Amino acid sequence: MKHTRSILGGIALTAAATLALSGCAGGAGDTATPGAEKKSIEIAVFNGWDEGIAASYLWQSILEDKGYDVKLTYADVAPVYQGLARGDFDLVLDTWLPTTHADYMKRYGDKVEDLGAWNDDARLTIAVNKDAPIDSLDQLAAASDQFGGRIVGIEPGSGLMRITGDDVVPGYGLESMQLVESSTPAMLAELKKATDAGQNIAVTLWRPHWAYSAFPIKDLADPKGLLGSAESIHSVASTSFAKDHPEVHGWISNFSMPSDKLASLEDVMFNQNNGDDYGPALTQWIADNRAWVDGLTS
Repeated sequence: MKHTRSILGGIALTAAATLALSGCAGGAGDTATPGAEKKSIEIAVFNGWDEGIAASYLWQSILEDKGYDVKLTYADVAPVYQGLARGDFDLVLDTWLPTTHADYMKRYGDKVEDLGAWNDDARLTIAVNKDAPIDSLDQLAAASDQFGGRIVGIEPGSGLMRITGDDVVPGYGLESMQLVESSTPAMLAELKKATDAGQNIAVTLWRPHWAYSAFPIKDLADPKGLLGSAESIHSVASTSFAKDHPEVHGWISNFSMPSDKLASLEDVMFNQNNGDDYGPALTQWIADNRAWVDGLTS
């Protein structure tokens, strides 16, 4: 269970671990005995979206204990939905609805299956260092110089960047600030560097996220509601998933994970863990939460 991300330089998540999409079409197309459930599953994982990474590693461990061969493939948001629609992937556990990934579901919704929400307390944010001189997005334009005239963003194809650029920037008069297209690992590295140095920084972020435990940060109030209200995190599958994996289809359809459980898992994987190998941390977390984990497949 190796992964190229740790809280320091390892925050450069998936730079080496991201697999080429052209070589990842194994999960939904495996051959099997007619009428038998296929045992090979490929889960797509959005680059840099830690709640999805945590849930995917959790389910990989659970399913491998049940005898499945589970492959995690990292990719950006758009290629994941394209791959699901083509049947290249079996599943993704990190679709935010009704807002963040609405465009992708509108485009591919008739070619994929929404298995329902597993968390109902997700929200997009603009976060700053806790001792920043402002508390609201409507104060950011006037304080732009104190933040270097920048909002440090994540992957350009993400819903968070689209909403920030299309709605938040014009809505709060932030056109003079640069919305930096970056990556989640690069954003987190800048966030760590700035907070360690006692400097002001503004970043695109979201809850739930382990960064709120790791760094002294706060969310800017959004009085106009341009970042949207709380969303739900859904599992979305290829249209063949129910036929290929009926047992797992049922488990994932019933999957629910409260925010405190998710925050606990993220914390041990991304904050307390000192290396790239999530295996020991995940094994210990599962042992500490054995009754809850066993309930996911009972």
